[in-house]
Amino acid sequence: MTLAAELRARAAALTGLLGVRLPIVGAPMAGVSTPQLVAAVSEAGGLGSLACGMMEPAQIETAIREVRALTSRPFAVNLFITPQPRPEMAAIERMLAVIAPLRVDLGLSPVELPADFAPDFDRQFAAVEAARVPVVSYTFGGLREREAEALRAQGAVLIGSANTVREVKVLREAGCHAVVAQGHEAGGHRAYFESPPEGAQVGLFALLPQAARVAGVPLVAAGAVMDGAGIAAALTLGAAGVVLGTALLRAPESGAPAAWKDACRHADDASTRMTTAISGRPARGIGNRLMDTLEASGVPAPAYPIQNALTGGLRRAAAAAGRADGLALWAGQGVALASSAPAADTVRRVWNEFEALLQE
Repeated sequence: MTLAAELRARAAALTGLLGVRLPIVGAPMAGVSTPQLVAAVSEAGGLGSLACGMMEPAQIETAIREVRALTSRPFAVNLFITPQPRPEMAAIERMLAVIAPLRVDLGLSPVELPADFAPDFDRQFAAVEAARVPVVSYTFGGLREREAEALRAQGAVLIGSANTVREVKVLREAGCHAVVAQGHEAGGHRAYFESPPEGAQVGLFALLPQAARVAGVPLVAAGAVMDGAGIAAALTLGAAGVVLGTALLRAPESGAPAAWKDACRHADDASTRMTTAISGRPARGIGNRLMDTLEASGVPAPAYPIQNALTGGLRRAAAAAGRADGLALWAGQGVALASSAPAADTVRRVWNEFEALLQE
C-alpha cells in the first residue's frame, strides 16, 4: 500500500465513524465556538464542535437548537468533566487581593463569590442526553459508565481527550469510539486527567506514534495543525484526523472578541506560553498584562474552576471594553498562521492543500 493510500484509509476510519466527508474536527473552544462556527465547519464537510463545558443546561439546549437550525450535518457537543470543588477561603481571599486592582482599572466592584463555581454536570448531561446529538466529546476525564451507556444506546459517538499514552489507554478501555490526542503545542486548556500536569506536556510528534500503538480506535490530532502539511504529518504519524482550533480563532464566525483576534494577528511562534494563573488549570495562551500580573504576584491560583470563576468577570469586562490586556488569549503555538478567512474556507483550504500533497 502506498503512503497516500494508507493515509486515506486512516482518514476513512474517522469519517466513516463520524458520518462526515473530511477528517477535520473543529475544536470546542469556550466563548469562541458559536453555533455559526460549529455549523460552518460541519457544512464544509468536517465536524463542528459546540463547547458546552461552562454552559448552564438552558444555554446548552438553546445552542443545540441554533446549530440544528443552521445545519443538518453531524456536529459534536463537548462537556467538561468538572466536579464541584471545595473552596479554601483563605486561598480565595489572597487571590482576590491580587485581582482587585485589575478590577478597579476596569471600573468593577469587588468580586461576589458565586454559589457554585461550575455548572452542575448532571444537569448538563441531562440536557445533552435529551437533545440526542450525534457526537459527544468530553475533556478533563471520562464519563461514568451509566452515562456512556445511555449515549451509546442513542447511537452517539463518544470521543475523549488525552495528553498522554496512559490516558489514551484509559479512554480506550472505557469504550470511547475515538480519542483526541492533544499535543503540548495546542492552545487552551490541557486535557489531562490521569497524568500529573508536569507529565502531560508531550509534543504532538512524540505523542502520536506512541499513542497509535495502543489506541485501537481512531486518533484525532490536536496541536498546531494549521495547514495541509500539518494534516499530512499528523496522519503519517498515526492519526486518523485532526482538530482545527487556533486556525479558526480569527474567522468571522468565531465568538472571540475583536481584541483577542487582533492579538492573534500580531502574535508569532514565541508569543504563547503555558499558565495556570488565569483559570487554575494549565492552559496555553498569548502573554498579556493579566497573565503577567497574576504570575508575578506569587500567589498560587486556586484550582480550576475556582480561579476561572474569580477572573471571569474581569475578563468579560475587558472583552466589552476591547482590552486584550485583560483577556484570556488562549491560542496555540501555530497562531501566527491563523487566517481571518471564513471558517468553511479555511477547512476547505487545508484539506485541498493535503490532497495536493498526496498527488505529488
